This record gives sequence, C-alpha cells and structure tokens, in this order.
Amino acid sequence: MSNAPAAVAAHYNDKVVRQFAIMTVVWGIVGMLVGVFIAAELTWPELGMGIPWLSYGRLRPLHTNAVIFAFGGCALFATSYYVVQRTGQVRLFAPKLAAFTFWGWQAVIVAAAISLPLGYTRAKEYAELEWPIGVLITLVWVSYAIVFFGTVGTRRVRHIYVANWFYGGFILAVALLHLVNGAVIPVSFMKSYSVYAGVQDAMVQWWYGHNAVGFFLTAGFLGMMYYFIPKQAERPVYSYRLSIVHFWALIFTYMWAGPHHLHYTALPDWAQSLGMVFSLILLAPSWGGMINGIMTLSGAWYKLRDDPILKFLIVALSFYGMSTFEGPMMSIKTVNALSHYTDWTIGHVHSGALGWVGLISIGSLYHLIPRLFGQTRMYSVKAIELHFWISTVGIVLYIAAMWIAGVMQGLMWRALNPDGTLVYTFVESVKATFPFYVIRLIGGLLYLSGMLVMAWNTVMTVRAGRPQPVRIPSMAATA
Repeated sequence: MSNAPAAVAAHYNDKVVRQFAIMTVVWGIVGMLVGVFIAAELTWPELGMGIPWLSYGRLRPLHTNAVIFAFGGCALFATSYYVVQRTGQVRLFAPKLAAFTFWGWQAVIVAAAISLPLGYTRAKEYAELEWPIGVLITLVWVSYAIVFFGTVGTRRVRHIYVANWFYGGFILAVALLHLVNGAVIPVSFMKSYSVYAGVQDAMVQWWYGHNAVGFFLTAGFLGMMYYFIPKQAERPVYSYRLSIVHFWALIFTYMWAGPHHLHYTALPDWAQSLGMVFSLILLAPSWGGMINGIMTLSGAWYKLRDDPILKFLIVALSFYGMSTFEGPMMSIKTVNALSHYTDWTIGHVHSGALGWVGLISIGSLYHLIPRLFGQTRMYSVKAIELHFWISTVGIVLYIAAMWIAGVMQGLMWRALNPDGTLVYTFVESVKATFPFYVIRLIGGLLYLSGMLVMAWNTVMTVRAGRPQPVRIPSMAATA
C-alpha cells in the first residue's frame, strides 16, 4: 500500500493560512483607504462630487465592513487555523471545507464591496449586508466552526491551549449574534425587513453591535495575544490560571453590556442601567487579560529594544487596556450624556480598532508570514520598525483629535443662555470641529502609509521565500 497519504497527513495544512494572511494585508489597505477617503469627505464634503456611490452614507459601512470583517476576519481565520494546528499537533480537519471558508469569505467581502456603494443595506450597524450575503456568511461560518472544532476534537495533545478557548468562544458567539440579529423577512432579492420592530429592534441590534466588538474584535484577537506574545517573547504566559479566569469572566460579562449604546432612548431605564453595570464589571476581566499579556515579558523586557514585532504586540495591549477603561467610563450615564453622538465615541472606537485590533493583527502577521514562506524573519526588520512608529503616531493624532473634538462638541451642544436658549448653533459646532477633522485625516493617512510599508515588506518576503511543508511533531518527540 502506498505511503503517500500518510506523508501528506504528516504536514500541517498551511496553504489556507497563507491565503488568509496575504488577503489580510490586501483588505487592510482597501479598508483603510476607504476610511481615509471618507475622513477627507467629512473635512471637505464636496469631495464626493454628488456621486451617490461615493457619498459618505454609502462608503462608511463599506469602510467598517472592510476593516472589521475583511481585514480583521481574514486575520482571525489565518491565525486561528495556524494556532489550532500547532497547539493540537494535528492537521486541519476537513481541508476542503477549510478551502471553502477562504473562497466563501472572499466572496462575502466582494459582494459587500459591490452592494454597499450601490445602496443595498439593512441600515444596521455592522450588519448592513442584505439577506443573500447573510446566508453566505452563515454557510461560511458553519464551515469555519466545523473545521476549527473538528481540529480541536481530533487533536493529539490532551490539553486545549487557552488561545483556542478564545477562538472557540468567538466563533460560537458570533454565530449566535449573526443568526438572531439577522432574522429578516425578505421582500425581494436584495431587500428585507427585520422581524423585530421599534425599541426591540434597537435592543437586538445593539446586543449584536456591542458583542461584535466584544467577541469578533476582542475575544478572537485575545486568542492571537495568548499565542503570539509568548511565542515572540519566547516566554510562557505570565499566569495560565489568570488566562482561564480572564476567559470565563469576559465571556459571561461582555454579552450583557450592549444596552449602554441606548442611554436616554426609549429603552426601559432598568435595561439601560443593567448595560451600564455590566460594562463597569467588564473592566476587571479586561484589565486582567491586559496585565497577563504585558507581564508575560517579565524577565524579557530588554527584547522590546530590538524587536519591533514585540513592540506592536505590547503597544496593542496598552491600547486594549486604555479602550477597556474608556468604554466602561463612557457607559456611565452622566458621562454618556456628554459623550453620546459626539466624536469622542469615534475616538474611543478607533483607539480599540487601530490601536488594539490593528496592531495585534499586524504584529501577529509579522510573526506568521515569514514562517509560512520558509523564512526566519521578514525581509526588512527596519521596515517593521518604521511601520510601528508611523502607525503609533497616526493613532495618537487620530484619537487625540477625536477626543478633543468630541468633548468640545458635547460642551457646545449643552451650553445654555440664562433664558434657556442654546449658546451655539449646530453649524457653529461643525465649524469648530474642522481643524480636528484635518488632524484626524493626517492620522489616518499615516496609518494607511504604515500598511503600504507592510505590503512592500510582505511582497519582498514572499518573493525571497519558498513555502516549506511543516512536519507535525511525532508524539515521541514531544513527550
């Protein structure tokens, strides 16, 4: 009998990991380019030239979907497929289904890029895509779950490493969120209506919306953190016990924080208060995870001087800590009365998106890409260093501008004359915001420039390397 199948099975399936890793970089550039364009549109509204598919209202959901689900989603697919194989010492379960998840996810992204500028939308934050695309997302996600949990189930290592707990939690929670919030009644091929109405629809939407942040943009990327920081630092996780407490506390608490998006609305006051309370509780597990990641460098702090990949990973955790302090603070009703509907919220979202999600993804990819293409490191370490400083300066400019603009807007909108009339018109607050929009645009351009540096470095690494099959260690060798 031929030994060929056994030889094939003795190697990890890294083809799909390479595909997702490369597309992470590609979609990162696309999503951030759209973001820069709409930031310019907010600064100079005539930039769209009256063309409907270039309007802010149509391109903004394209930007959020491209950055969250195309860039972030591809990073999660790539790293979870890589990590679950290495930690389980087993080849990916159902390789054809894994290949389908790649091509299916790219089809979802392309469909979003076509339909959103044309005006096809459900008008729900982070869930704008119409029902036929939603059906495709469901098929891809079920396939993803089968591949991931099938790999966990066939692992040759008894222990399930903590990164896989976070990836698994993220996969299950996102499936639940997508199915519940995606319940619609189709009325034509590209038009549907939610099965919920009024304040119930708003409640379901923000249960989904905040947990898209909590699970897609937090739990999944914490899976990255728990694998790639110890790997890059060559140190064990600071406290494995804390990582398990972090997982269960975060998973339980995050699910109930969504109502803080609906303060001072028609949502019952008790539900608003419950969202606020859970948001405040959320601070503890979030900071526990941040401290666990940063303290993993105990005894290896000197590596930060010379390792720009570690800089990406550790600064990402710093932004995670900052964002998860700011979020609970903004959920307090009295603070929310000032911050709601202002650019402070935009600054908060982007400190998490650019600082936490972006930097942890970029750092993980810089660790991953050379290994996927038979190299020991990226083509240019100096380019990684340049990328780090460009991105960091860009983030600081962006979020500082939005924080200042947001607090200023909130104070201008609530300023009253002795007779109870408004001191400022809305137009005056828009005019006062203009210089901060210019600074925000400069910050976004810097961040995009960093992604272009990464794209060049990735191309050069791929050209210099050659993918080598990585043999799965024998159980005798790892005993």
